[in-house]
Amino acid sequence: MSSEVKSDAITGPDGKELELGHFDEAATRGEKENVAQRDRDGFFRPQEWPFSNTLKPTEYRYSSERFLKGTREARLDIVDPIVDRNERREHRSGKQSGPLLSGTAYCISSCSMILLNKIVLSSYAFNAGISLMFYQNFISTVVVVVLGFCGAVTIEKPNWKLINLWIPVNLIFIGMLVSGMYSLKHINIAMVTILKNVTNILTAIGEFYIFRKRQNEKVWTAIFLMIISAISGGITDLSFNASGYVWQMINCILTASYSLTLRRVMDKAKHLTKSGSLNEVSMVLLNNSLSLPFAICLIFLFDEWDYVINAEVIRTPIFWVVATGSGLLGLAISFTSMWFLNKTGPTTYSLVGSLNKIPISIAGLMLFKVPLSLPNFFSILFGLFAGILFAKAKMS
Repeated sequence: MSSEVKSDAITGPDGKELELGHFDEAATRGEKENVAQRDRDGFFRPQEWPFSNTLKPTEYRYSSERFLKGTREARLDIVDPIVDRNERREHRSGKQSGPLLSGTAYCISSCSMILLNKIVLSSYAFNAGISLMFYQNFISTVVVVVLGFCGAVTIEKPNWKLINLWIPVNLIFIGMLVSGMYSLKHINIAMVTILKNVTNILTAIGEFYIFRKRQNEKVWTAIFLMIISAISGGITDLSFNASGYVWQMINCILTASYSLTLRRVMDKAKHLTKSGSLNEVSMVLLNNSLSLPFAICLIFLFDEWDYVINAEVIRTPIFWVVATGSGLLGLAISFTSMWFLNKTGPTTYSLVGSLNKIPISIAGLMLFKVPLSLPNFFSILFGLFAGILFAKAKMS
């Protein structure tokens, strides 16, 4: 706006550029004077304007038009800051609401996913965790492919080199999902969330030995507290199940391995794509689609196919509704976590992930009527506190 006014400025008799306010003042003074003092062509006489007396009538007309244009723009500049201020206020309110909305969506989808998996595996007594994982990943793959065809998301086209690089990550991913489901079947949700702290311990150790990343004293203190909470929680667990604890330990090892392996593979995978980058949606599609043939092999290997065909629960429509909902929530976790991470940052994301364990644990204890002793309850609270302390220590 100011550059336009600058180009339309008028020069005075001495060749210097005249101030816009000077013209405004001259125009106001001219309005108060007798308007009859005009010549026959309808132009102001030279002495009424701060122009050179050598200007011709046509030049006066041109100059007056440029002067009025500049005056209008100068007055609009007074209104523009008000509009800009309102736009900035709306932008700031949208920026503040973004992390809140994305964080809420992430927490809801994460809690709902764990609870639905627990319902499918325990309440419906469904003993085919691999088949459930296959169905959930199939739903996620179909949804992402449909969104890609509609142009809602951008998907990187896979190639054989990228697939071969990603297969080890995918195998760990499958083991992580399957072991997590079997642990949920035998252990209550509160103890699962506490034992998941072991994943943080293994990840920190892996970062130290693989990436030579040293942790501060606060992190190691939090790790020590998480070890105590996991041991005390297992000892005081009234519904202790040995196979469930074994599955959860396997899940912790595979989850830590997945995060450590994924970090290395992501950097290499970018060089194997046409665009030179690999977004999160493409990684979600790779994980879910590549897991389908491996899941089919595991279903026949563990003889789950006969069980699924003969199970009475699969003839219940509500079971398919819940199973489909868990598949959609699994995809929702991927998208909401990416959305939340984009709106905030890794530190806030990790802290909210630790705080998210609190409502999950409470909901699991209340909905499934878990037998609970006072020492076990305090060990759960202690483990939740240790997880929050670990996230805060990583932030410092």
